[in-house]
Amino acid sequence: MKITSNFDSGNIEVLSAESPDNIQLAIRKDNQSDFYQWFHFRLNTPHAEPHKMMIMNAGGAAYPDGWKDYQAVASYDRQTWFRVDTEYDGQVLTINYFPEAESCYFAYFAPYSYERHMDLLHQSQADYNCQLVELGETLDGRDMSMLIVGEPAEGKKNIWITARQHPGESMAEWLVEGLIDRLLDEDDGVSRQLLEKAVFYIVPNMNPDGSVRGHLRTNAVGSNLNREWQTPSMEKSPEVFLVRKKMQEIGVDMFLDIHGDENLPYNFVAGTEGVPSYNSRIEQLENTFKQTLVTVTPEFQTKYGYDIDAPGEANMTVGSAWVGDHFKCLAYTVEMPFKDNANLPDEAYGWSDIRSMKLGQDMLTAILAVVDDLR
Repeated sequence: MKITSNFDSGNIEVLSAESPDNIQLAIRKDNQSDFYQWFHFRLNTPHAEPHKMMIMNAGGAAYPDGWKDYQAVASYDRQTWFRVDTEYDGQVLTINYFPEAESCYFAYFAPYSYERHMDLLHQSQADYNCQLVELGETLDGRDMSMLIVGEPAEGKKNIWITARQHPGESMAEWLVEGLIDRLLDEDDGVSRQLLEKAVFYIVPNMNPDGSVRGHLRTNAVGSNLNREWQTPSMEKSPEVFLVRKKMQEIGVDMFLDIHGDENLPYNFVAGTEGVPSYNSRIEQLENTFKQTLVTVTPEFQTKYGYDIDAPGEANMTVGSAWVGDHFKCLAYTVEMPFKDNANLPDEAYGWSDIRSMKLGQDMLTAILAVVDDLR
């Protein structure tokens, strides 16, 4: 029996693996950080019997409440990820599973590999309406890549979409893949009309170093990128520094920052009510966007979400707050669950990579509803 995480986005430490019914594991912390919750490992076993894999340090994770009612995902082929029996006693997260093959992968959510990320970039640039732009390099020397979809022209709106500032929130890049797939579909009326009115600037992975390292929340040196937007630096947060610099060169009329939430089993958005420049125009745009998305898909809802900041009390180091205030634009943080959508549950798969992609496609209809009024 062997357990390994020596691969892209792998994260686990083996404490003990002497017998299938008593496998003790621990999640490794992000480098130079106390954050941890993302796990991704492979079990290779000759034993055709129940296996009990216990993550012993789950109770000290970044968001221990996120383990409640959570089910881990597993895959035999790294393509289809399904939910498996998982228990949490307040300290230890236990995955119970009877393997149907010698080798099986387990993860916090369906992983989005760096190779798939590269495929997304280069398959997208093959479209005549899409350009791949390199903004610079991360601290580990990886490319910070942006896709420009549409032809810039006077009067067109500039719509920015970033994903995966927190690398363990892999559902964010799955959403972006779905959005790009529809946006590049010449036979889709919504996409065609949007590209007549706007240009999309899309950063599918804001944190490639953390993604490959198997981090939950930070980059190569332990920086939480979604707390770096007010004063980013090339030394601590080049990812934000480079993207913010390009935003200032081009301008922003709308910003969506895509994330995943460990605790809440719903899809929702968080706006910029607490920033100094928030006004009735932004409020109207927010309401139109939300109500359109509610109409388009039952996967989205507005009842559950984060507490709304009081006027002037927003955390201005957060991406959507800084961008929304600096550019006086509609800016949303989009959140998806690690668990399931409690309003539309799927026992076998929970909230999944495929459902994330479909929500990304639906986002375009909501963007179309507001595009004419962005400025």
